[in-house]
Amino acid sequence: MIRTETPKRPTKLDELLDAKLIARVGQLDVTSRKIFSGKLRGERRSKKRGESVEFADHRPYVSGDDLRHVDWNIFGRLDRLFLKLFLEEEDLCLHIVLDCSASGDCGDPGKFLYMQRVAMALGYIGLVNYNRVAMTAIGTQDAEMVDGKAVSTGIVSSIRDLRGRRRTNELAQWLCSLEPAGGSNFGEAAKRISVSRRGKGVMVVLSDYFLKEGYQDGLRLLMGRGYDVFALQCLSPEEVDPESSDKFRGDLRLRDVEDGDFAEITVAAPLLKKYKANLAAYCDELRTFCARRDINLLTVQTDTPIDTLLLDYFRRRGLVR
Repeated sequence: MIRTETPKRPTKLDELLDAKLIARVGQLDVTSRKIFSGKLRGERRSKKRGESVEFADHRPYVSGDDLRHVDWNIFGRLDRLFLKLFLEEEDLCLHIVLDCSASGDCGDPGKFLYMQRVAMALGYIGLVNYNRVAMTAIGTQDAEMVDGKAVSTGIVSSIRDLRGRRRTNELAQWLCSLEPAGGSNFGEAAKRISVSRRGKGVMVVLSDYFLKEGYQDGLRLLMGRGYDVFALQCLSPEEVDPESSDKFRGDLRLRDVEDGDFAEITVAAPLLKKYKANLAAYCDELRTFCARRDINLLTVQTDTPIDTLLLDYFRRRGLVR
């Protein structure tokens, strides 16, 4: 796709989410298909029996149980020992991975701005529900020296351990500081994320998934370790249907915004038909890969309203409730 010449860059929270949308998403909560046990006592009700104050059930006493949990009222009536069980409140971590490569500046509406807004909305939901929120921007702008050579770490920037509504502006400022540039090193970034992430929870990976090195190794590394992985593929309307744009007509010389490769094409009906077939096959391959590994995948166009994405699509997929 053709890169946007003067992409819109948000500078504050209001430009990411308006007040009306903030009020609506503030009533949601992040959920998971799995049961997690966090290191900290959280605000989340778990199906796991624990030691909070909300009663759940009884079970017969067995030798070695803590006598402090015996229900002595039942013992007085039945002359039998029963333990009181409670719903445990668990801590859940929400980790959002944001593709910060140059291809995000393509399309109208722009893919990167759309991913920024989705990340902010999900992050806000996590903060107001006292989940631990972390975000990582991935790309190739940063590097470290290995044996005298600069090697891409795959990670541009990160922010972590945010908790509570008061951290909302801090998260918004971090998101607004990001600019898409360079290529991607998804595999290396995923490796570093997988060994450094804390606790258990939900991980949402925002990208167009057009990665020359492939997405397979990276997604495999992000699976497991107690994280429920959700993949959101963001595509612009022009990518889905190039015929809808006047930019794609006649003879064109295209340059890859990430690695500088050139390609000369003539836009005609047979080429467009082949492009759409290849795109459909690529998306089907991604969908199959995710389905086989229990990764929840959703492909969305950037002209989809954010409130529709959150209140409808994400709810149906079980990411929020």
